[in-house]
Amino acid sequence: MASCHVSLIVGFFGILSIDWTLSVIPGRQYNNFCNIIVLCLGCCIEASPTSEEEVPQFWNIKGKDALLTALELKPNVNRAKNLILFLGDGMGITTVTAARILKGQLAGRTGEESVLAMDTFPYVALSKTYNVDQQMPDSAGTATAYHTGVKANYGTLGLNAASRRGNCNSAKGNEVKSVLHRARMAGMSVGIVTTTRVQHASPAGSYSHSADRDWYGDAELPTAAAQSGCKDIAYQLVHNTDINVILGGGRQYMFPKGTPDPEYSSSSGSRLDKLNLVDLWLTNKTVSSRQSNAHYVWNKDQLDAVDANKADYLMGLFEPKDTRYELYRDKKTDPSLSEMMEKAIKILRRNPKGFYLFVEDDGRIDHGHHDSEAKLSLTEAVEFDRAIARAAELTSELDTLTVVTADHSHVFSFGGHSVRGNSPLGISRKLAFDMKPFTTALYGNGPGHNIVNGSRAYVNETIQSAAPLDSETHGSEDVAIFAKGPMAHLFHGVQEQSYIAHAMAYAGCIEPYNDCSVEPLPTLPGHAWAAMKGTQGAVAWGRCFAQ
Repeated sequence: MASCHVSLIVGFFGILSIDWTLSVIPGRQYNNFCNIIVLCLGCCIEASPTSEEEVPQFWNIKGKDALLTALELKPNVNRAKNLILFLGDGMGITTVTAARILKGQLAGRTGEESVLAMDTFPYVALSKTYNVDQQMPDSAGTATAYHTGVKANYGTLGLNAASRRGNCNSAKGNEVKSVLHRARMAGMSVGIVTTTRVQHASPAGSYSHSADRDWYGDAELPTAAAQSGCKDIAYQLVHNTDINVILGGGRQYMFPKGTPDPEYSSSSGSRLDKLNLVDLWLTNKTVSSRQSNAHYVWNKDQLDAVDANKADYLMGLFEPKDTRYELYRDKKTDPSLSEMMEKAIKILRRNPKGFYLFVEDDGRIDHGHHDSEAKLSLTEAVEFDRAIARAAELTSELDTLTVVTADHSHVFSFGGHSVRGNSPLGISRKLAFDMKPFTTALYGNGPGHNIVNGSRAYVNETIQSAAPLDSETHGSEDVAIFAKGPMAHLFHGVQEQSYIAHAMAYAGCIEPYNDCSVEPLPTLPGHAWAAMKGTQGAVAWGRCFAQ
């Protein structure tokens, strides 16, 4: 089929019209007529290459510019005062690429040439994600690896591989401590920000020790486990580690059963032990430090009202369970990941000893992939990258090590005769052998496997899958690690996922690397280095100055 060459504007509105069609047709199913229209649009969305891209000099200049940047790159070997770990739950390399294209298309470009904030990080490595007992990992075993430096079994949190999932007694004596916990013990401020419930596997790996990731609250804790002395994850959240900032979802696990939710009349607390963990947390912060300024919030207005220059502790729980997808977020009542992260950094950075912050989106990226709803996953990934960019504006690369990675990937791919500027959520410009269109994005398995009368159904908004499953699975391949800042050069080559915790602990001279042989940053008042920022002096001296 011959390609159509039309303007990017027409292509962009073509994508919007496809999305509108999907949203209004009952059952979101195409009929034959709609398929023909969509197929034609998929062809016509192709964007003509810009005139500059047709000239060899354009690519030669880009290549030389990248080469000069690489030649000028020098490792920052100073100690990292601050540590930020961005975790894209389920953000495999394919998701990164698709999110890059979507970001560019949302800005009115073809998308492939777009640049994510994480793309600008100078050091990149690969992380081997397998669990000790499983080739295909889960978010709990991987969380234990990148938080603590010790690989673990599938479904377990904060425990070494000698523990067994669901066996409370196997947890005893097999606990491993996270870098976040060790940073707090060293006097740094610490925080977790997530778009999932704060008891979810990824953030919980930083503070809990649980034989089962699903023990969110005591209502989910088996009787035998409770009788053996095991505690649910929500209980551990307020007892194990003195965390300064906790932002995400998960209200229901913090309040006694029957406690009305402040936002939804159909929801209420679920705790059977009648503990109000939020009140307990607030009381403990007041008792432990008479001068502490602790706050609990549950909506955006309350979060915005918290004075980051005065608050010492902040807990914000914005949904009973996970927060809403970015695509469906109520911008008036629900804070975005970027907004939560910004508040966290402004509170934590007041500590002269530095801070450790864990930021997770892609908990919802992960969930979108499981449902084979790539549209939800990719919009989450774009917001995730927006948070990474905002963090760069709030911190200094001179004293802050920032690492971006994923816990695992998904069986998600895209390609299949897609023209330049094709939406990663679009369809191929060619028909399959059954004379039906197919999505260029595909899942290896999942709910998108749809056979009608013995043949493949027409495409709908659920991306097509090869094998039928109720929920799409994780992938088993390596994921990327992006790093910048002090000791970022330690992230190189192909590493075990557990290496991430070791490199970050070493960069910050945190246990067990308290005496790491790196040059500490000299102390300067305020932001003395900022006066030199952007000058030749900053290049020569900037690495020596603290923020």
